[in-house]
Amino acid sequence: MADFKTPEVKEYLEIPALEAGAMSHSKPFVSKEQFQEPLGFPGELTDNWKEVAIDKLGELLKTNRGLQVFMDSCVKCGACTDKCHYFLGTADPRNMPVARQDLLRGVYRRYYTLPGKLFPKLVGAVDLTEEVLDQWYSYFHQCSECRRCSVFCPYGIDTAEITMATREIMNAVGKGQKYSNEIIGKVFKVGNNLGLPEPALRDTLEGLEEEVKMDTGVDVRYPLDEKGAEVLLVTPSADFFAEPHVDGLIGYGKVFHQAGISWTLSSHASEAANFGLFIGSPENMKRIAMRIREAALELGVKRIVFGECGHAWRVAYSFLNTLAGPFDFLDPRYPVPQHICEVTYDLIQRGALTLDKSANDHRRVTFHDSCNVARASRMGDMPGGQFVIPREILKAVCNHYYDMAPDTIGESTFCCGGGGGLLTDDLMELRVKGALPRMQALKQVVEEHGVNQLVAICAICKSQFSKVLPYYGFEMDQIVSLHQLVSDALVMDSKQ
Repeated sequence: MADFKTPEVKEYLEIPALEAGAMSHSKPFVSKEQFQEPLGFPGELTDNWKEVAIDKLGELLKTNRGLQVFMDSCVKCGACTDKCHYFLGTADPRNMPVARQDLLRGVYRRYYTLPGKLFPKLVGAVDLTEEVLDQWYSYFHQCSECRRCSVFCPYGIDTAEITMATREIMNAVGKGQKYSNEIIGKVFKVGNNLGLPEPALRDTLEGLEEEVKMDTGVDVRYPLDEKGAEVLLVTPSADFFAEPHVDGLIGYGKVFHQAGISWTLSSHASEAANFGLFIGSPENMKRIAMRIREAALELGVKRIVFGECGHAWRVAYSFLNTLAGPFDFLDPRYPVPQHICEVTYDLIQRGALTLDKSANDHRRVTFHDSCNVARASRMGDMPGGQFVIPREILKAVCNHYYDMAPDTIGESTFCCGGGGGLLTDDLMELRVKGALPRMQALKQVVEEHGVNQLVAICAICKSQFSKVLPYYGFEMDQIVSLHQLVSDALVMDSKQ
Protein backbone atom coordinates (compact mmCIF):
# COMPACT_ATOMS: atom_id res chain seq x y z
CA MET A 1 0.00 0.00 0.00
CA ALA A 2 1.21 3.51 -0.82
CA ASP A 3 1.89 6.16 1.81
CA PHE A 4 -1.33 8.17 1.83
CA LYS A 5 -4.68 8.06 3.57
CA THR A 6 -7.52 6.27 1.82
CA PRO A 7 -10.76 8.29 2.03
CA GLU A 8 -13.42 6.97 4.35
CA VAL A 9 -16.46 5.42 2.68
CA LYS A 10 -19.50 6.81 4.47
CA GLU A 11 -23.18 5.96 4.24
CA TYR A 12 -23.75 8.82 1.83
CA LEU A 13 -21.34 10.57 -0.51
CA GLU A 14 -20.41 13.94 0.99
CA ILE A 15 -19.04 17.12 -0.56
CA PRO A 16 -15.68 17.59 1.18
CA ALA A 17 -14.40 20.67 2.98
CA LEU A 18 -11.89 22.41 0.71
CA GLU A 19 -8.19 21.65 1.13
CA ALA A 20 -6.34 24.08 -1.13
CA GLY A 21 -3.30 22.51 -2.77
CA ALA A 22 -4.05 19.06 -1.37
CA MET A 23 -2.97 17.41 -4.65
CA SER A 24 -0.53 20.00 -5.99
CA HIS A 25 2.27 17.47 -5.47
CA SER A 26 0.62 14.90 -7.75
CA LYS A 27 2.31 14.66 -11.15
CA PRO A 28 2.99 11.77 -13.52
CA PHE A 29 6.51 11.10 -14.77
CA VAL A 30 7.53 13.40 -17.62
CA SER A 31 8.13 11.75 -20.97
CA LYS A 32 11.69 11.60 -22.24
CA GLU A 33 13.13 12.00 -25.72
CA GLN A 34 12.81 8.34 -26.73
CA PHE A 35 9.05 8.46 -26.09
CA GLN A 36 8.41 11.95 -27.45
CA GLU A 37 10.07 11.95 -30.84
CA PRO A 38 8.33 8.88 -32.35
CA LEU A 39 5.06 10.74 -31.78
CA GLY A 40 6.29 13.91 -33.47
CA PHE A 41 6.90 15.92 -30.30
CA PRO A 42 10.05 17.70 -29.04
CA GLY A 43 12.21 15.53 -26.82
CA GLU A 44 12.38 18.04 -23.99
CA LEU A 45 11.05 21.47 -23.03
CA THR A 46 11.89 23.80 -25.90
CA ASP A 47 13.80 27.05 -25.35
CA ASN A 48 10.93 29.06 -26.83
CA TRP A 49 8.27 26.98 -25.15
CA LYS A 50 6.12 29.95 -24.17
CA GLU A 51 5.76 31.22 -27.75
CA VAL A 52 5.15 27.68 -29.04
CA ALA A 53 2.46 27.09 -26.41
CA ILE A 54 0.63 30.34 -27.14
CA ASP A 55 0.77 29.70 -30.89
CA LYS A 56 -0.47 26.14 -30.40
CA LEU A 57 -3.39 27.40 -28.33
CA GLY A 58 -4.25 29.81 -31.14
CA GLU A 59 -4.10 26.98 -33.67
CA LEU A 60 -6.43 24.83 -31.57
CA LEU A 61 -8.90 27.69 -31.17
CA LYS A 62 -9.10 27.95 -34.96
CA THR A 63 -9.38 24.24 -35.69
CA ASN A 64 -11.59 23.27 -32.75
CA ARG A 65 -14.66 25.49 -32.66
CA GLY A 66 -15.90 23.76 -29.55
CA LEU A 67 -12.78 24.78 -27.63
CA GLN A 68 -13.38 28.44 -28.48
CA VAL A 69 -16.98 28.16 -27.25
CA PHE A 70 -15.89 26.40 -24.05
CA MET A 71 -13.34 29.12 -23.33
CA ASP A 72 -15.96 31.87 -23.66
CA SER A 73 -19.17 30.38 -22.30
CA CYS A 74 -18.49 29.45 -18.67
CA VAL A 75 -20.42 31.69 -16.24
CA LYS A 76 -19.09 30.10 -13.01
CA CYS A 77 -22.55 28.81 -12.08
CA GLY A 78 -21.10 26.03 -9.93
CA ALA A 79 -23.14 23.18 -11.42
CA CYS A 80 -19.98 21.14 -12.06
CA THR A 81 -18.12 21.75 -8.82
CA ASP A 82 -19.17 18.61 -6.96
CA LYS A 83 -19.52 16.33 -9.99
CA CYS A 84 -15.84 15.34 -10.34
CA HIS A 85 -14.76 12.14 -8.60
CA TYR A 86 -11.27 13.58 -8.10
CA PHE A 87 -12.62 16.62 -6.27
CA LEU A 88 -14.90 14.43 -4.13
CA GLY A 89 -11.98 12.15 -3.28
CA THR A 90 -9.18 14.71 -2.84
CA ALA A 91 -10.98 17.89 -1.62
CA ASP A 92 -8.57 19.95 -3.74
CA PRO A 93 -10.54 22.89 -5.19
CA ARG A 94 -8.37 22.81 -8.33
CA ASN A 95 -10.10 19.52 -9.09
CA MET A 96 -13.43 21.26 -9.43
CA PRO A 97 -13.91 21.11 -13.21
CA VAL A 98 -14.43 24.87 -13.51
CA ALA A 99 -11.22 25.59 -11.56
CA ARG A 100 -9.21 23.13 -13.63
CA GLN A 101 -10.58 24.65 -16.84
CA ASP A 102 -9.63 28.13 -15.63
CA LEU A 103 -5.95 27.16 -15.61
CA LEU A 104 -6.19 27.23 -19.41
CA ARG A 105 -8.96 29.81 -19.64
CA GLY A 106 -6.87 32.41 -17.81
CA VAL A 107 -4.06 32.06 -20.36
CA TYR A 108 -6.56 32.16 -23.21
CA ARG A 109 -7.99 35.42 -21.93
CA ARG A 110 -4.54 36.97 -21.54
CA TYR A 111 -3.43 36.34 -25.12
CA TYR A 112 -6.62 35.96 -27.16
CA THR A 113 -9.15 38.44 -25.77
CA LEU A 114 -9.03 42.24 -25.82
CA PRO A 115 -10.04 42.71 -22.16
CA GLY A 116 -7.37 40.21 -21.15
CA LYS A 117 -4.71 42.10 -23.06
CA LEU A 118 -5.74 45.50 -21.65
CA PHE A 119 -7.07 44.74 -18.16
CA PRO A 120 -5.88 41.23 -17.27
CA LYS A 121 -6.60 41.36 -13.54
CA LEU A 122 -10.19 42.43 -14.08
CA VAL A 123 -11.05 39.38 -16.20
CA GLY A 124 -8.93 36.69 -14.55
CA ALA A 125 -6.32 36.67 -17.30
CA VAL A 126 -2.86 35.36 -16.37
CA ASP A 127 0.54 35.32 -18.04
CA LEU A 128 1.88 31.95 -19.16
CA THR A 129 4.79 31.22 -16.83
CA GLU A 130 6.68 28.10 -15.80
CA GLU A 131 4.60 28.04 -12.63
CA VAL A 132 1.41 27.99 -14.71
CA LEU A 133 2.86 25.29 -16.95
CA ASP A 134 3.62 23.19 -13.86
CA GLN A 135 0.03 23.68 -12.67
CA TRP A 136 -1.17 22.53 -16.07
CA TYR A 137 0.98 19.43 -15.88
CA SER A 138 -0.26 18.55 -12.42
CA TYR A 139 -3.98 19.25 -12.61
CA PHE A 140 -4.68 18.37 -16.25
CA HIS A 141 -3.30 14.96 -15.28
CA GLN A 142 -5.90 14.87 -12.52
CA CYS A 143 -8.71 14.69 -15.06
CA SER A 144 -9.73 11.34 -16.52
CA GLU A 145 -11.69 12.97 -19.36
CA CYS A 146 -14.76 11.13 -18.06
CA ARG A 147 -17.13 14.02 -18.99
CA ARG A 148 -19.45 13.53 -16.02
CA CYS A 149 -19.26 17.25 -15.27
CA SER A 150 -20.40 17.96 -18.83
CA VAL A 151 -23.65 16.08 -18.23
CA PHE A 152 -24.56 18.60 -15.54
CA CYS A 153 -23.18 21.75 -17.22
CA PRO A 154 -26.08 23.94 -18.43
CA TYR A 155 -23.89 25.17 -21.29
CA GLY A 156 -22.58 21.75 -22.28
CA ILE A 157 -18.92 22.63 -21.69
CA ASP A 158 -16.86 19.52 -22.38
CA THR A 159 -14.03 19.44 -19.85
CA ALA A 160 -12.44 16.48 -21.65
CA GLU A 161 -11.90 18.67 -24.73
CA ILE A 162 -10.17 21.28 -22.57
CA THR A 163 -7.99 18.65 -20.92
CA MET A 164 -7.03 17.12 -24.26
CA ALA A 165 -6.21 20.53 -25.72
CA THR A 166 -3.96 21.42 -22.80
CA ARG A 167 -2.17 18.08 -22.99
CA GLU A 168 -1.67 18.62 -26.71
CA ILE A 169 -0.12 22.02 -25.99
CA MET A 170 2.20 20.51 -23.38
CA ASN A 171 3.31 17.80 -25.80
CA ALA A 172 3.98 20.48 -28.42
CA VAL A 173 6.47 22.20 -26.11
CA GLY A 174 8.15 18.95 -25.03
CA LYS A 175 6.40 18.30 -21.71
CA GLY A 176 4.48 15.11 -22.36
CA GLN A 177 3.42 12.33 -20.02
CA LYS A 178 5.64 9.24 -20.00
CA TYR A 179 2.90 6.65 -19.46
CA SER A 180 0.68 7.54 -22.40
CA ASN A 181 3.43 8.46 -24.84
CA GLU A 182 5.48 5.34 -24.18
CA ILE A 183 2.38 3.20 -24.78
CA ILE A 184 1.59 4.92 -28.09
CA GLY A 185 5.16 4.30 -29.21
CA LYS A 186 4.76 0.57 -28.51
CA VAL A 187 1.68 0.45 -30.74
CA PHE A 188 3.61 2.05 -33.60
CA LYS A 189 6.54 -0.32 -33.14
CA VAL A 190 4.82 -3.63 -32.38
CA GLY A 191 1.05 -3.21 -32.67
CA ASN A 192 -0.12 -3.19 -29.07
CA ASN A 193 0.26 -1.30 -25.80
CA LEU A 194 2.29 -4.06 -24.17
CA GLY A 195 4.96 -4.35 -26.85
CA LEU A 196 3.92 -7.99 -27.26
CA PRO A 197 5.45 -9.37 -30.51
CA GLU A 198 3.70 -11.78 -32.85
CA PRO A 199 5.43 -14.99 -31.61
CA ALA A 200 4.53 -14.26 -27.99
CA LEU A 201 0.97 -13.38 -28.98
CA ARG A 202 0.62 -16.61 -30.93
CA ASP A 203 1.95 -18.67 -28.01
CA THR A 204 -0.52 -16.96 -25.67
CA LEU A 205 -3.47 -17.80 -27.91
CA GLU A 206 -2.35 -21.41 -28.29
CA GLY A 207 -2.20 -21.60 -24.50
CA LEU A 208 -5.79 -20.37 -24.31
CA GLU A 209 -6.90 -23.08 -26.73
CA GLU A 210 -5.34 -25.71 -24.49
CA GLU A 211 -6.94 -24.20 -21.39
CA VAL A 212 -10.43 -24.12 -22.89
CA LYS A 213 -10.03 -27.70 -24.16
CA MET A 214 -9.13 -28.84 -20.64
CA ASP A 215 -12.05 -26.98 -19.10
CA THR A 216 -14.77 -27.86 -21.61
CA GLY A 217 -13.53 -30.78 -23.69
CA VAL A 218 -14.29 -28.68 -26.78
CA ASP A 219 -11.77 -27.45 -29.37
CA VAL A 220 -12.26 -23.67 -29.43
CA ARG A 221 -9.85 -21.79 -31.65
CA TYR A 222 -8.21 -18.44 -30.90
CA PRO A 223 -6.85 -17.65 -34.38
CA LEU A 224 -4.27 -15.08 -35.38
CA ASP A 225 -3.71 -13.53 -38.82
CA GLU A 226 -6.08 -15.92 -40.60
CA LYS A 227 -7.17 -14.59 -43.97
CA GLY A 228 -10.77 -14.91 -45.05
CA ALA A 229 -12.29 -14.94 -41.58
CA GLU A 230 -15.64 -13.18 -41.25
CA VAL A 231 -14.71 -11.09 -38.18
CA LEU A 232 -11.61 -9.16 -37.24
CA LEU A 233 -11.64 -8.91 -33.44
CA VAL A 234 -9.77 -5.89 -32.10
CA THR A 235 -9.46 -6.07 -28.35
CA PRO A 236 -7.39 -4.42 -25.59
CA SER A 237 -4.03 -6.11 -25.20
CA ALA A 238 -4.71 -6.70 -21.50
CA ASP A 239 -7.09 -9.40 -22.73
CA PHE A 240 -4.09 -11.49 -23.76
CA PHE A 241 -2.68 -12.08 -20.31
CA ALA A 242 -4.13 -10.21 -17.33
CA GLU A 243 -6.89 -11.17 -14.92
CA PRO A 244 -9.81 -10.68 -15.23
CA HIS A 245 -9.38 -9.50 -18.82
CA VAL A 246 -8.25 -12.82 -20.30
CA ASP A 247 -11.42 -14.52 -19.07
CA GLY A 248 -13.33 -12.08 -21.25
CA LEU A 249 -11.25 -13.04 -24.29
CA ILE A 250 -11.95 -16.70 -23.56
CA GLY A 251 -15.63 -15.78 -23.55
CA TYR A 252 -15.45 -14.01 -26.93
CA GLY A 253 -13.91 -17.09 -28.51
CA LYS A 254 -16.53 -19.39 -27.04
CA VAL A 255 -19.35 -17.14 -28.27
CA PHE A 256 -17.93 -17.06 -31.82
CA HIS A 257 -17.45 -20.84 -31.69
CA GLN A 258 -21.01 -21.57 -30.61
CA ALA A 259 -22.44 -19.16 -33.17
CA GLY A 260 -20.35 -20.67 -35.96
CA ILE A 261 -18.74 -17.29 -36.75
CA SER A 262 -15.22 -17.44 -38.17
CA TRP A 263 -12.94 -14.83 -36.66
CA THR A 264 -9.35 -13.78 -36.22
CA LEU A 265 -7.09 -11.46 -34.32
CA SER A 266 -4.36 -9.48 -36.11
CA SER A 267 -0.75 -9.19 -35.01
CA HIS A 268 -0.55 -5.90 -36.93
CA ALA A 269 -3.54 -4.40 -35.08
CA SER A 270 -3.52 -6.33 -31.81
CA GLU A 271 -4.71 -3.33 -29.78
CA ALA A 272 -8.14 -1.75 -29.51
CA ALA A 273 -7.00 1.04 -27.19
CA ASN A 274 -6.10 4.40 -28.71
CA PHE A 275 -4.15 6.56 -26.28
CA GLY A 276 -3.95 9.27 -28.93
CA LEU A 277 -7.33 10.32 -27.53
CA PHE A 278 -5.93 10.81 -24.06
CA ILE A 279 -3.17 13.16 -25.21
CA GLY A 280 -5.48 15.08 -27.54
CA SER A 281 -3.51 14.23 -30.68
CA PRO A 282 -5.61 13.61 -33.82
CA GLU A 283 -2.47 12.72 -35.78
CA ASN A 284 -1.53 9.92 -33.41
CA MET A 285 -5.16 8.78 -33.12
CA LYS A 286 -5.22 8.44 -36.89
CA ARG A 287 -1.94 6.50 -37.05
CA ILE A 288 -3.25 3.98 -34.53
CA ALA A 289 -6.66 3.68 -36.20
CA MET A 290 -5.11 3.14 -39.62
CA ARG A 291 -3.51 -0.09 -38.40
CA ILE A 292 -7.03 -1.51 -37.98
CA ARG A 293 -7.96 -0.58 -41.52
CA GLU A 294 -4.74 -2.08 -42.85
CA ALA A 295 -5.35 -5.32 -40.96
CA ALA A 296 -8.95 -5.59 -42.15
CA LEU A 297 -7.88 -5.15 -45.77
CA GLU A 298 -4.96 -7.56 -45.46
CA LEU A 299 -7.06 -10.30 -43.86
CA GLY A 300 -10.13 -9.79 -46.08
CA VAL A 301 -12.65 -9.76 -43.23
CA LYS A 302 -16.31 -8.78 -43.55
CA ARG A 303 -16.77 -6.94 -40.26
CA ILE A 304 -14.79 -5.44 -37.38
CA VAL A 305 -15.74 -6.21 -33.78
CA PHE A 306 -14.28 -4.45 -30.73
CA GLY A 307 -13.75 -6.17 -27.39
CA GLU A 308 -14.37 -4.85 -23.89
CA CYS A 309 -12.56 -1.51 -23.70
CA GLY A 310 -14.24 1.77 -22.84
CA HIS A 311 -12.24 4.45 -24.61
CA ALA A 312 -11.46 2.06 -27.48
CA TRP A 313 -15.19 1.83 -28.11
CA ARG A 314 -15.51 5.63 -27.91
CA VAL A 315 -12.83 6.09 -30.55
CA ALA A 316 -14.26 3.27 -32.66
CA TYR A 317 -17.89 4.39 -32.43
CA SER A 318 -17.30 8.13 -32.76
CA PHE A 319 -14.17 8.45 -34.88
CA LEU A 320 -13.09 5.25 -36.64
CA ASN A 321 -14.83 5.99 -39.93
CA THR A 322 -13.40 9.53 -39.93
CA LEU A 323 -9.90 8.48 -38.91
CA ALA A 324 -9.53 5.38 -41.11
CA GLY A 325 -12.56 5.14 -43.40
CA PRO A 326 -14.31 4.58 -45.64
CA PHE A 327 -14.90 0.93 -44.83
CA ASP A 328 -16.86 0.24 -47.99
CA PHE A 329 -15.00 -3.05 -48.44
CA LEU A 330 -16.83 -4.59 -45.44
CA ASP A 331 -20.23 -6.31 -45.43
CA PRO A 332 -22.82 -3.51 -45.47
CA ARG A 333 -25.27 -5.59 -43.42
CA TYR A 334 -23.25 -4.84 -40.30
CA PRO A 335 -22.40 -1.52 -38.66
CA VAL A 336 -18.76 -0.37 -38.68
CA PRO A 337 -17.65 -1.16 -36.10
CA GLN A 338 -19.56 -3.52 -33.82
CA HIS A 339 -19.09 -4.06 -30.10
CA ILE A 340 -18.73 -7.61 -28.83
CA CYS A 341 -21.73 -6.95 -26.57
CA GLU A 342 -23.84 -6.14 -29.65
CA VAL A 343 -22.80 -9.45 -31.21
CA THR A 344 -23.56 -11.47 -28.07
CA TYR A 345 -26.84 -9.67 -27.39
CA ASP A 346 -28.06 -10.33 -30.93
CA LEU A 347 -27.18 -14.02 -30.63
CA ILE A 348 -29.03 -14.27 -27.31
CA GLN A 349 -32.08 -12.51 -28.76
CA ARG A 350 -32.14 -14.97 -31.66
CA GLY A 351 -31.76 -17.99 -29.42
CA ALA A 352 -28.44 -18.91 -31.02
CA LEU A 353 -26.72 -19.51 -27.66
CA THR A 354 -27.69 -22.03 -24.99
CA LEU A 355 -27.14 -20.53 -21.54
CA ASP A 356 -27.26 -22.04 -18.07
CA LYS A 357 -27.79 -19.15 -15.67
CA SER A 358 -27.34 -21.39 -12.64
CA ALA A 359 -23.63 -21.66 -13.50
CA ASN A 360 -23.30 -18.15 -12.07
CA ASP A 361 -25.49 -18.68 -9.00
CA HIS A 362 -22.48 -18.17 -6.72
CA ARG A 363 -22.31 -14.63 -8.03
CA ARG A 364 -24.39 -11.65 -6.95
CA VAL A 365 -23.60 -9.08 -9.59
CA THR A 366 -23.66 -5.35 -10.19
CA PHE A 367 -22.52 -3.44 -13.28
CA HIS A 368 -20.19 -0.46 -13.65
CA ASP A 369 -21.02 1.79 -16.60
CA SER A 370 -17.64 2.83 -18.00
CA CYS A 371 -17.45 6.54 -18.78
CA ASN A 372 -16.54 6.46 -22.44
CA VAL A 373 -19.16 3.84 -23.21
CA ALA A 374 -21.82 5.65 -21.20
CA ARG A 375 -21.23 9.24 -22.29
CA ALA A 376 -19.58 8.99 -25.70
CA SER A 377 -21.16 6.11 -27.58
CA ARG A 378 -24.18 3.95 -28.18
CA MET A 379 -24.82 0.28 -28.80
CA GLY A 380 -27.42 -1.34 -30.98
CA ASP A 381 -30.22 0.51 -32.74
CA MET A 382 -31.90 1.96 -29.64
CA PRO A 383 -31.32 5.15 -27.62
CA GLY A 384 -29.48 4.18 -24.45
CA GLY A 385 -28.47 0.84 -25.91
CA GLN A 386 -25.09 1.16 -24.24
CA PHE A 387 -26.90 0.86 -20.90
CA VAL A 388 -29.53 -1.72 -21.90
CA ILE A 389 -27.45 -4.25 -23.83
CA PRO A 390 -24.79 -5.10 -21.21
CA ARG A 391 -27.45 -5.42 -18.51
CA GLU A 392 -29.66 -7.64 -20.66
CA ILE A 393 -26.69 -9.91 -21.30
CA LEU A 394 -26.00 -10.09 -17.57
CA LYS A 395 -29.63 -10.91 -16.80
CA ALA A 396 -29.49 -13.66 -19.43
CA VAL A 397 -26.46 -15.33 -17.85
CA CYS A 398 -27.01 -14.87 -14.11
CA ASN A 399 -29.93 -14.99 -11.69
CA HIS A 400 -28.76 -12.36 -9.20
CA TYR A 401 -28.29 -8.90 -10.68
CA TYR A 402 -28.58 -5.59 -8.80
CA ASP A 403 -27.94 -2.04 -10.03
CA MET A 404 -26.11 0.54 -7.98
CA ALA A 405 -27.86 3.80 -7.02
CA PRO A 406 -29.51 5.51 -10.02
CA ASP A 407 -27.48 8.72 -9.69
CA THR A 408 -24.22 6.74 -9.93
CA ILE A 409 -24.89 4.74 -13.11
CA GLY A 410 -26.03 5.30 -16.68
CA GLU A 411 -25.25 8.75 -18.03
CA SER A 412 -24.37 9.90 -14.50
CA THR A 413 -21.93 7.06 -13.87
CA PHE A 414 -18.86 7.75 -11.78
CA CYS A 415 -15.43 7.11 -13.28
CA CYS A 416 -13.36 4.21 -11.97
CA GLY A 417 -10.64 6.78 -11.21
CA GLY A 418 -7.98 5.47 -13.58
CA GLY A 419 -9.11 6.58 -17.04
CA GLY A 420 -7.78 9.25 -19.37
CA GLY A 421 -4.18 8.03 -19.34
CA LEU A 422 -3.88 8.05 -15.54
CA LEU A 423 -3.57 4.27 -15.02
CA THR A 424 0.02 4.50 -13.82
CA ASP A 425 1.55 3.73 -10.43
CA ASP A 426 3.07 7.21 -10.14
CA LEU A 427 -0.52 8.47 -9.76
CA MET A 428 -1.71 5.81 -7.31
CA GLU A 429 -2.80 8.30 -4.66
CA LEU A 430 -4.98 10.10 -7.20
CA ARG A 431 -6.40 6.83 -8.50
CA VAL A 432 -7.35 5.57 -5.05
CA LYS A 433 -8.93 8.84 -3.96
CA GLY A 434 -10.71 9.26 -7.30
CA ALA A 435 -12.32 5.84 -6.85
CA LEU A 436 -14.16 6.97 -3.71
CA PRO A 437 -17.57 7.72 -5.31
CA ARG A 438 -17.70 4.37 -7.08
CA MET A 439 -16.59 2.54 -3.94
CA GLN A 440 -19.36 4.24 -1.95
CA ALA A 441 -21.99 3.11 -4.46
CA LEU A 442 -20.53 -0.40 -4.53
CA LYS A 443 -20.51 -0.62 -0.73
CA GLN A 444 -24.21 0.21 -0.69
CA VAL A 445 -25.23 -2.71 -2.93
CA VAL A 446 -22.82 -5.03 -1.12
CA GLU A 447 -24.56 -4.25 2.17
CA GLU A 448 -28.11 -4.23 0.79
CA HIS A 449 -27.97 -7.14 -1.66
CA GLY A 450 -24.86 -9.14 -0.83
CA VAL A 451 -23.21 -8.23 -4.13
CA ASN A 452 -19.87 -10.00 -4.50
CA GLN A 453 -18.91 -9.25 -8.11
CA LEU A 454 -18.46 -5.97 -9.96
CA VAL A 455 -18.71 -6.35 -13.75
CA ALA A 456 -17.15 -3.96 -16.27
CA ILE A 457 -16.64 -3.86 -20.04
CA CYS A 458 -13.52 -1.66 -19.98
CA ALA A 459 -9.91 -2.81 -19.71
CA ILE A 460 -8.87 0.30 -17.80
CA CYS A 461 -11.75 -0.06 -15.33
CA LYS A 462 -10.83 -3.69 -14.72
CA SER A 463 -7.16 -2.86 -14.14
CA GLN A 464 -8.03 0.10 -11.95
CA PHE A 465 -10.50 -1.76 -9.76
CA SER A 466 -8.20 -4.75 -9.28
CA LYS A 467 -5.68 -2.30 -7.80
CA VAL A 468 -7.94 -0.02 -5.73
CA LEU A 469 -10.58 -2.44 -4.39
CA PRO A 470 -8.25 -3.67 -1.60
CA TYR A 471 -7.71 -0.10 -0.40
CA TYR A 472 -11.42 0.02 0.41
CA GLY A 473 -11.68 -3.39 2.06
CA PHE A 474 -12.80 -5.38 -0.98
CA GLU A 475 -11.02 -8.27 -2.72
CA MET A 476 -9.14 -7.55 -5.94
CA ASP A 477 -10.82 -10.48 -7.72
CA GLN A 478 -14.30 -9.02 -7.18
CA ILE A 479 -13.94 -7.25 -10.54
CA VAL A 480 -14.79 -9.47 -13.52
CA SER A 481 -15.32 -9.23 -17.26
CA LEU A 482 -18.86 -9.40 -18.59
CA HIS A 483 -17.89 -12.10 -21.06
CA GLN A 484 -16.40 -14.14 -18.23
CA LEU A 485 -19.95 -14.59 -16.95
CA VAL A 486 -21.13 -15.34 -20.50
CA SER A 487 -18.32 -17.89 -20.80
CA ASP A 488 -19.27 -19.65 -17.58
CA ALA A 489 -22.98 -19.81 -18.48
CA LEU A 490 -22.47 -20.91 -22.09
CA VAL A 491 -23.37 -24.54 -22.77
CA MET A 492 -20.70 -25.75 -25.16
CA ASP A 493 -20.73 -28.33 -27.92
CA SER A 494 -18.19 -29.34 -30.53
CA LYS A 495 -19.65 -27.48 -33.52
CA GLN A 496 -16.94 -26.12 -35.78
